[in-house]
Amino acid sequence: MFSTLFVEKGDNRGKSLAKAAGVTGSTPFRLRPIGPFRLDLTAWVLRRRPENRVDRWDGERYERTFAAGRGVFEVFVTQARAGEAPELEVTLSGDLYGRTRAKMSRVIATMLGTEVDLSGFSRMLSLDGRLAGLAGPFEGLKPPRFPTVFEALVNGIVFQQLSLATGVALLNRLVTACGPASGSGSHAFPSPSEILALDASRLRGLGFSFSKARTLLDSAAAASEGLLDAEGLAGMSDDEVLAVLQPLKGVGRWTAEYVLLRGLGRLSVFPGDDVGARNKLCTWLNLTHDLDYAAVKAITAAWQPYAGLVYFCLLLKGLAERGYLRPGGG
Repeated sequence: MFSTLFVEKGDNRGKSLAKAAGVTGSTPFRLRPIGPFRLDLTAWVLRRRPENRVDRWDGERYERTFAAGRGVFEVFVTQARAGEAPELEVTLSGDLYGRTRAKMSRVIATMLGTEVDLSGFSRMLSLDGRLAGLAGPFEGLKPPRFPTVFEALVNGIVFQQLSLATGVALLNRLVTACGPASGSGSHAFPSPSEILALDASRLRGLGFSFSKARTLLDSAAAASEGLLDAEGLAGMSDDEVLAVLQPLKGVGRWTAEYVLLRGLGRLSVFPGDDVGARNKLCTWLNLTHDLDYAAVKAITAAWQPYAGLVYFCLLLKGLAERGYLRPGGG
């Protein structure tokens, strides 16, 4: 149960954000995360590459488009205050009322990890200088999650055996092809039914292999049948979730563990079959030999129950080295 403060605000700043984006009507409110919190770091773990059209970051503001019922609306998030009492200002671009508006408060809080208490991880850093050297510059990162298990699964499928740049390009094509569009031209992530409206040949035309096209369609069908219900999966152990996901055609151990981490928030999970993460781990630890799945699990055991947070820190380290973000503040 989230305890995030939900406060409606009538100030002009939230309205100006929506106006600047070319939308009319706004519903501002504030979220107060457990500190410390940095929106830029958390948003970049969702974004991964600057070309991402779903999770957008302009240097000050995180943006995303959502669909609710027949409507499409945009969300803008800025960090109004940092320090010991961080505060986020959230603006919805449409006049949403009642349960829809309250639901979005909870969705955004979950996506941005505002209620995750990482004090245990901070204590771990105080005892492990090497780990502190990696994670210290990214203090304020909270572990983000995709808003649905289905979206996490689709991301996992799209990025199978691909570079981040190639995966983001494919994801953009998929979202543009079938995701609901807002008035400003941005797209919400497609629902299972919207992906099912595409056939395998259309997906292949977007650049997907035949096998990935079938996996996407089969996964969308499974989601439509209720097999990817977040509440149901949340009550299962990691092994039980893997037993649900891995029988899906084209969904292997890496994709299933990716869903555990990015879709269900299981911070103990470091996807051990992720080649890019393995390479980053080797480089950071100055290892001269390649790692297999068992070796990754053995190494990350020392960082439990926060191995998944180390996975995110390695991603941010790579992004910082590319000049996409500034570690250490600001």
